[in-house]
Amino acid sequence: MQRFLHIIVAFKEYFVVTLLIIISLFFISNNDNTQVRTIRSYTVGILGFIQDGLSGIPNVVGLKRENEILRKLNVNLSAEVSRLREARLENLRLHEMLGMKNRGEFSLLAAEVVGKSLHLLRNTVTLNVGEDDGIKSDMPIVSELGLVGKVIATSSHYAIGQLIINKDFRTSAKVQRSRVDGIIAWDGGDFLQLKNVSKKQDIKEGDIVITSEYSRIIPRGIKIGIVTKVIENPGKLFKDIELVPSVDFSSLEQVFIITVLPDSERTALEAKITHTNNGKSN
Repeated sequence: MQRFLHIIVAFKEYFVVTLLIIISLFFISNNDNTQVRTIRSYTVGILGFIQDGLSGIPNVVGLKRENEILRKLNVNLSAEVSRLREARLENLRLHEMLGMKNRGEFSLLAAEVVGKSLHLLRNTVTLNVGEDDGIKSDMPIVSELGLVGKVIATSSHYAIGQLIINKDFRTSAKVQRSRVDGIIAWDGGDFLQLKNVSKKQDIKEGDIVITSEYSRIIPRGIKIGIVTKVIENPGKLFKDIELVPSVDFSSLEQVFIITVLPDSERTALEAKITHTNNGKSN
């Protein structure tokens, strides 16, 4: 109590002024003469104007909370959109794959890519099907976009596929427009090469290259890529031809294995002729 009295004594001027203001306001509020009513009216108007102006100032705390709620909602909506987009893309891929399968050209077995190497000279993929599913070496691998490669090794439940972007991969190919034949190869760069095409052959940028009927392993008519560059080198018999693969290997997730094996009769006959010719040359 004594401390409180000391505070009052120390700030007595402020307390006296405050008390007088309160008494004045009391008498003004209860006075009903013309001058006081006029002052009161102006005061109410000024206070209303100030309050109206202050109401336009945003509530920082409220806005911060609202912004946090909207951000959380945006994250949830973004996740939902991503899930819907992924489901839509998967649905489109499956429809395209099923459309390919329903054409009846090949006997296909669906497989998922469970491992891949894309930064080597001998690039491969690991698939979640194997010998127990009827998979054997040399079976072609395709996607809805085109040729992927071929099976080179199998176990009971897995298979290794050699990609067309592998320096050891070769297959016969054909330009769809002009029917020019060549051999697909890869030297480690960004593009495939179509080799053994003479300078006289008709081939242009933008031509589609497909598998040909000359392969013992891969059926004809499967898209390989699109020609992006044709170079005619003086003094050479063949053109330098580059093409971009139709398959995007970096996003490859699902494939089909064509479950057919090379024609044993054709293979044996061609091997016999090759052996005979080698014997004559010796």
